[in-house]
Amino acid sequence: MSRLKNDTFLKAARGGKTNHIPVWYMRQAGRSQPEYRKLKEKYSLFEITHQPELCAYVTRLPVEQYGVDAAILYKDIMTPLPAMGVNVEIKGGFGPVIDQPIRTYQDVERLGQIDPEHDLPFVLDTIRLLTTEQLTVPLIGFAGAPFTLASYMIEGGPSKNYNKTKAFMYSEPRAWFLLMEKLADMTIAYVKAQIHAGASAIQIFDSWVGALNVQDYRNFMKSTMLRIFSELKKENVPLILFGVGASHLIMEWNDLPVDVIGLDWRLEIRDARAMGITKALQGNLDPAVLLAPWEVIEERVSDILTQGITQPGYIFNLGHGIFPDIKPETIKRLTQFIHEFKQ
Repeated sequence: MSRLKNDTFLKAARGGKTNHIPVWYMRQAGRSQPEYRKLKEKYSLFEITHQPELCAYVTRLPVEQYGVDAAILYKDIMTPLPAMGVNVEIKGGFGPVIDQPIRTYQDVERLGQIDPEHDLPFVLDTIRLLTTEQLTVPLIGFAGAPFTLASYMIEGGPSKNYNKTKAFMYSEPRAWFLLMEKLADMTIAYVKAQIHAGASAIQIFDSWVGALNVQDYRNFMKSTMLRIFSELKKENVPLILFGVGASHLIMEWNDLPVDVIGLDWRLEIRDARAMGITKALQGNLDPAVLLAPWEVIEERVSDILTQGITQPGYIFNLGHGIFPDIKPETIKRLTQFIHEFKQ
């Protein structure tokens, strides 16, 4: 039996009309919250995500504190990779580090597939706990997209230019497409398991795919993304696609069977609509604005909301994740302002 008392986010994600503008924030769980910082003094990210009670607490905390219209599962896009045989370490202040980056076709061949119930029970147990006992708003599950995961697996960690990733893509196309096939298989299995455990919507983070131009996206990525979303569409939950610095790709995304396109702050909503984007939209305040005086925040947010509500199917979010310097009271005040904004 569903515990949902607020399905505004789901209505908007499906392009429907809502009584208020729904809002959630990327990285709303963690980072800027004092309670989370206290936990991180004792536990690593992976240690938190492996304890369902603790992970559920972190996930639901922003819903209770800010009054947002959806929760997003607290975990990392790297969470399923160890089950494929990839040794990942999350280094604080730096990001994921992989000690044996992919260099050859044989490296790709060695990657295994995952059985989510066997390999990732802690993720699914957290979802079940949240959706059957704790949340009254939808829970968003998520996964990293193949390009973004591959960039870490090939570079060995974060990158500014993704030169090794592109070089592998151009020079080893057979290995590249095998890697895309294996990551797509993993993503489909992992996301379906999240949905079956109780997630009401899914966001695919293709955080770094903006490093590709349109031609390379069509040649090396689009068929993989089409396969993933075509499979996930069968589960009948809203699907969101988000990337950073990827405004030049959104017409390609508009072709995919996704329900919502998440915009970063580089492209205005009115311009996305003028380009011919027909999907529901999510976004897209620059999170740095939340360090400005309230009058500046209110002005910027009002402009975004005015653009967003020109047609049904709009969800407010940031153009990237909350960062630690943003005060929780600012996020709470912002959420209230959005909910009270006259449509």
